[in-house]
Amino acid sequence: MTFQDSRIRTYIQEQRPTFEDMLGQMVEIPSVSSDPDKASDMQKMAKLAVDYLEEFGARAAIVKTKGYPSVVGEWWAGRQYPSVTIYNHLDVQPALEPEWRQPPFAFYKDGNRYCGRGATDDKGPALTALFAARFAREAGIPLNIRVLWESEEEIGSPNFLEVLHNRKTVPASDSVLVSDTIWVAKNRPALSCGLRGLLTARFVLRTGETDVHSGLVGGGARNPLAELCDAAVSCLDAKTGRVKFPGFYDDVVPPTRTEMKDFVTSGFQVRRFKEAYQLRSLRTSDPKDLLKRIWAWPTFEIHGLTGGHTGPGVKTIVPAWGELKVSMRLVPNQNPQKIFRLLKKHLRERNPDIEVISDGALEPFRGISEGLYAEALQDAIEQGFGRRPVFVREGGSIGAVATLQRTWKVPILFMGLSLPEHGYHAPNEYFDWGQGSGGMHAFVEYFHALSRM
Repeated sequence: MTFQDSRIRTYIQEQRPTFEDMLGQMVEIPSVSSDPDKASDMQKMAKLAVDYLEEFGARAAIVKTKGYPSVVGEWWAGRQYPSVTIYNHLDVQPALEPEWRQPPFAFYKDGNRYCGRGATDDKGPALTALFAARFAREAGIPLNIRVLWESEEEIGSPNFLEVLHNRKTVPASDSVLVSDTIWVAKNRPALSCGLRGLLTARFVLRTGETDVHSGLVGGGARNPLAELCDAAVSCLDAKTGRVKFPGFYDDVVPPTRTEMKDFVTSGFQVRRFKEAYQLRSLRTSDPKDLLKRIWAWPTFEIHGLTGGHTGPGVKTIVPAWGELKVSMRLVPNQNPQKIFRLLKKHLRERNPDIEVISDGALEPFRGISEGLYAEALQDAIEQGFGRRPVFVREGGSIGAVATLQRTWKVPILFMGLSLPEHGYHAPNEYFDWGQGSGGMHAFVEYFHALSRM
């Protein structure tokens, strides 16, 4: 038996209807931070979050910024006790994909599945932590528990530093626990101890004032789309994924042997990976190589090429302009600003007429996988889900994490609850009760362990 084990399990089962009702209300608010038309919904989401926190016995407040607000809540036990902050985000990705089987912002329950945009990224995990915090408070665990719910994570956390500078409302904690990451596979818990950074950019080239008949000018006129394709080829080997512009790999810190061993023993399966993300083929089928590529190695991706004719059929014109949208995932020790300078220098030498525009950057993060906090987190997950987790890295990026590290300089750990099949950023996203109930138990066990440190 662990800390009040039977009482935790009873509490979790009794709270399931309330959890489902509250998650439904959250999902049905379309808190899409990238859409200016959803500004009122962003405010509505923050207000609902404060209501939930106060209902659960926390002192809560909205923290205003130049953009969308964050929400903070606190269960105060006493100055003599340790403190922890749980980070989640309340904004979501757009849901414009035609593959949705039901309206994305109409909450839908399918057995143990809770369907709708934001259910797993990141409203379900946030609500899971909330229920655990209330139990910990009622059970008398001597720990100051805070939640920090951001509203701009999906757009790169542009105003998160402003939130942290509000030290009266958002005081630093002794440690941070981030619940916004994904397991390797169902029934195989995984704890992330690193995030890749992100650098986004656009290559823009204009060679004329208007699209022109290719029979009249073809062969003489420059074609901006063709030149942008040439620029892309100069940056990336499309078959291998290797980045080709000079200096890109100079500062890369490869994963250690211990990390690679943990990666390989994490339960990862190539077949499941392909099925979860509906991939027809991969650049490699070697598990070790694939894990290194998606968790611990930098990338260069092309997301879109615009300009010219995009309708049905072929329209025989030479376009006047074109734009190529790209991004780079970066690993520890790579500096986004340095990489952008290298990219811009390379393209200036290749084609000086291409304008290279930075669309934002997030720093990579290297966390901890050893010591008291890491061991406590592994123990908590094992109690909540019945299996000891392994430490891996996360291929994605969370802008707020690097900001927290620079500002608070405290241990930051990750306890994600989402699964690959939950559909992060994908149509038909869902969360499930198994992850929610196990997560509540794990959170409580972790709170108990922190209170005894």
